[in-house]
Amino acid sequence: MEAVKKIELNKIVKIVLIAIFGTLLLTISAKIKIPFYPVPMTMQTFVVLFLGIALGPKIGLATVTLYLLEGIFGFPVFANSPEKGLGLVYFTGPTMGYLIGFLVAAFLAGLFTTPKTSLEGKNNYLSIFLKLLFSVSFIYVLGLLWLGILIGWDKPIFKLGAQPFLLAELFKLILLTVLYPWIIKINIKLFR
Repeated sequence: MEAVKKIELNKIVKIVLIAIFGTLLLTISAKIKIPFYPVPMTMQTFVVLFLGIALGPKIGLATVTLYLLEGIFGFPVFANSPEKGLGLVYFTGPTMGYLIGFLVAAFLAGLFTTPKTSLEGKNNYLSIFLKLLFSVSFIYVLGLLWLGILIGWDKPIFKLGAQPFLLAELFKLILLTVLYPWIIKINIKLFR
């Protein structure tokens, strides 16, 4: 009985450390801006999907949840924080819908790209790309919905909140698709 408790405790500690490392990756990806056309890009959505694939749906979701909680509690983890605010004030600003979309995207990316489907040969490059595209679309749908509620539907919501980022998003999805065979091995090594 004592050995079982120790194994469970070790597993919990491992998951917590992985989640903390994941939030660190998300924070770094939010802070680094890469020159791109038409606007600079961060690698934040890349890391959200990466965490879903590498950690699976549950731990990927838990990691993104921890990241959002860190930001809500005032840690400067979000893009443009602390310059544009901290905590709940920043979280409930124009990017809240996108941030909530991170939760859905990480979960779906993990759910659709499990090691089991890879081992069964169900994940070719086209199917991986389409699954990741579907997953990331929730970031934009929820982001645009919140942006429209916040600034008004009379504004060009799509032009402001999605269009400038689509080319960069395509680049990140292609990169994730190409790297998928190596990313899924992280999941297998961590949790098998």
